[in-house]
Amino acid sequence: MAAIRGAARSATPAAGWAGQGQAPTAPRTGNSVDWVTGYGLVAVVALLFSISGGMLWLVGYNYDGLTGNPATKIHPSTYLLVLMFAWRACTFGNPVGYTLAIADRRPASALLAVMSIMLLVVVIVRQRPGMAGMIDTFVAAALLVMMLAEADEKTFARMQTVVHAVMTVNALLALFEFATKTLVFPYRLDGEVFMNDLRSTALQGHPLSNATITSIYVLALLSGSKSLSMPLRLGLIGLQCAALVVFGGRSAMVTTIALGGIYLLFSGVAYLRRGRISLPGAALAVMLASLLPVVVVMLFSYGFFDALLERFVSDSGSANARVEMFELFKHFELRDLIVGPDIDLIESLRRINGLEQGIENPIIRLLLYQGAFFTLLLFFGFALFMHEVARRCHPGIWLPMLGWLILLNTSESLASKTTLMTKFVVIALALYRPVKVAGRPGAQGVPR
Repeated sequence: MAAIRGAARSATPAAGWAGQGQAPTAPRTGNSVDWVTGYGLVAVVALLFSISGGMLWLVGYNYDGLTGNPATKIHPSTYLLVLMFAWRACTFGNPVGYTLAIADRRPASALLAVMSIMLLVVVIVRQRPGMAGMIDTFVAAALLVMMLAEADEKTFARMQTVVHAVMTVNALLALFEFATKTLVFPYRLDGEVFMNDLRSTALQGHPLSNATITSIYVLALLSGSKSLSMPLRLGLIGLQCAALVVFGGRSAMVTTIALGGIYLLFSGVAYLRRGRISLPGAALAVMLASLLPVVVVMLFSYGFFDALLERFVSDSGSANARVEMFELFKHFELRDLIVGPDIDLIESLRRINGLEQGIENPIIRLLLYQGAFFTLLLFFGFALFMHEVARRCHPGIWLPMLGWLILLNTSESLASKTTLMTKFVVIALALYRPVKVAGRPGAQGVPR
């Protein structure tokens, strides 16, 4: 009878939690979710990667602009993600228990979400800019990572397919826009199109957002995406690199070439040291290397690199802006920088110093607009969050992670409203999913 009572207690989650005094944990049934949640998370990823502000403007949804209904400042993928969270919490049977369960599995993500919500309240009370940014930039990324803690292999496989498909369409659309000199979904600010910027916008919206996520994706194809065959990966890398040129992202291009070249060099040396060289593969590599100069010359003759060369020659004051932003600190005292200076004064000084396009560094912008205390809290939460994401990936994640950390410092990025961080964690968790060890699901398989 004692054995039967013990078995009954272990089979009943509520009794187990009450008896042991521990926080509830998510079901251990193979880390699976119901089909609505599984397909809902895949739909979140599809919306996230394929719907831009320019596309939303066409249906009357002013996402990128400064005016209009505040509800339209949140990306549709974030709304769907919150809906999936509510659905899963209700079907779990205990919404509070579900929240504690996924928070227990992903504590750093939970900390970032709670911290961002608290800071959102502070921003609203102090009437400072960045309310929507707290939600789309930080809360959405943290919530998605928490929900993916119990996703199964089928869900991650579908996410991989969505990422590869959307990024392929994104690159093809970018090349089409370059060839036809027509932007299908141009970047708009309150409906106004920047006519002097004809760089491709594709599905990701702003050219720099396209360049950043394309660079991360290329690096992920190099050291991740092990489920794809080598020829397919090489084809996708070539296509994405071509798209990266027409996006005109100088920092993204340099980062991709530098980090990708270093990775290929060390990987090639390691491959040669193992002594296993495929003769057909070596012949193919030599043939491609000999054809590469011809292809480059042909692309130059058709003006393929003209837009990129123009960006390197004339950057519209971007390089000067990264120098001038440090001049702003001369106008504030230490106590102002701790809590955040007056917004009107910052805006005036920014325009006087020729920074109409913004402050192109997230740390500097956060320091000036929100204060040092606010910035340190977000930096602490962000560092723990990135470490937690990296722990759930196989070792090759260092390559896109390093590229991500470099590129986010070349623009306002995390200091403004952006979906880039959520896209990065999707690429990391989906394309660097550790291979489950057969027969050992609890020990050396997919991390909890």
